[in-house]
Amino acid sequence: MWSRREVVDYALQRRATLESWRRAPRARRTTICDADPILIRSALHHGQEWDTPCPVCEHQPMLSLNYVFGEQLGQYSGRIKSPAELEEMENEFGEFKVCVVEVCTECKWNHMVMTFLLGDGQQRKPPRRRRTVEDIYG
Repeated sequence: MWSRREVVDYALQRRATLESWRRAPRARRTTICDADPILIRSALHHGQEWDTPCPVCEHQPMLSLNYVFGEQLGQYSGRIKSPAELEEMENEFGEFKVCVVEVCTECKWNHMVMTFLLGDGQQRKPPRRRRTVEDIYG
């Protein structure tokens, strides 16, 4: 992705979370494995496989999701996109944020891996709002 910038890696925060869980004498797995059921379902249907095992239960493969956010995305902000879709969106939108989340569907571990900005940097208006099923049926 040619326009990738302002990358923030959350590896240290992830490591600190795992270390504090491992050092606690009576810590249960449920204290850190608390993924929302919607996140688990999203990972099962839209997740990209990672070759790294889960740091909690060693289940492999872990899944990653790319959430996109931005004013220029309009009603499409907050949706999950594949890497191929992100490459298309780079040229279509001026600037939007991508949040990469790792998810283990076995033990429900989840953590934000990184965030970064994409886009060509040109300011654009959001696309026109299209009617959705929620608009029609409430």
